[in-house]
Amino acid sequence: MRVTALLSVGLISLVFATTSAQQQVPMFRSGTDIVPLYVTVTDRNGRLVANLIQEDFEIYDNEVQQEIVVFRNDVQPISVVVMLDTSASMTGKLKLLMAGAEQFLIRMLPGDQGRVGAFNDKVELSPEFTGDRDRLVTELGTLDFGNPTRLYDAIAASLDALREIEGRRVILVFTDGDDTSSNANSNDVLDRAVAEEVMIYAIGLRAEYFNGARMVRSRPDRNLRKYAQETGGGYFELRNDDALGSTFTRVAQELHSQYVIGFTPTALDGEPHTLEVRLRNPGLTARARRSYITSVENLSGSP
Repeated sequence: MRVTALLSVGLISLVFATTSAQQQVPMFRSGTDIVPLYVTVTDRNGRLVANLIQEDFEIYDNEVQQEIVVFRNDVQPISVVVMLDTSASMTGKLKLLMAGAEQFLIRMLPGDQGRVGAFNDKVELSPEFTGDRDRLVTELGTLDFGNPTRLYDAIAASLDALREIEGRRVILVFTDGDDTSSNANSNDVLDRAVAEEVMIYAIGLRAEYFNGARMVRSRPDRNLRKYAQETGGGYFELRNDDALGSTFTRVAQELHSQYVIGFTPTALDGEPHTLEVRLRNPGLTARARRSYITSVENLSGSP
């Protein structure tokens, strides 16, 4: 398991992918090791703020302010696993769910890559990462459905899929209920995501459905909010399935509107370190991962 993914300052280079609008998508390469944070900034109304400068940010490692040595506010490519709950409670809403997930996939940019998957009484995942949006949309239609909800197993499988991937790694998971039958432990899944520096975005839906005997109301698993908070992702809890499309769209917009800031770690002690990003404008909110773990053993193999 990779304990930390430390990026580069000294030999930062950019790999450009060109869209029809000639948009440039950079990617970091190897050099001096730093701790990277991907930061989402919103105003009081929850709107994304994308025009800040380095001087607007402060980073604290174990409550000690650090010098910012990397700052970027251009689009960074993502590798994402989109994992969807297709258990029995979602039977009447699957078309809306797939249409919502499609809104995310069609907004992937050149340089992005993804896999799609589903979980119920089993966990399935498309064969490989691809940047072909049409292929990913097609693969959505092949996902199966079942009864129980193996949410934690699905996130663990997503982490496995991302393990050998370099760069910014994201899990986007949707569910309308609690985990019911996973082998994986909820705390172990979170520990892995933090240690492997994978960002978790979660969309939860409060649902009402007929279970064969009576009407049942469900709430999304309560660990999802914690997963998102600790890893720097986002959590969205919906009461109306009509909001699925706009919420998946919002996640795509956030991932393509984040700042990259980084600092050089001073203590390679293998211990958990708390992280905090502060903004000098009190009307804005920064969201980023809350901790990292680093040790000298990880530096030579860092991407």
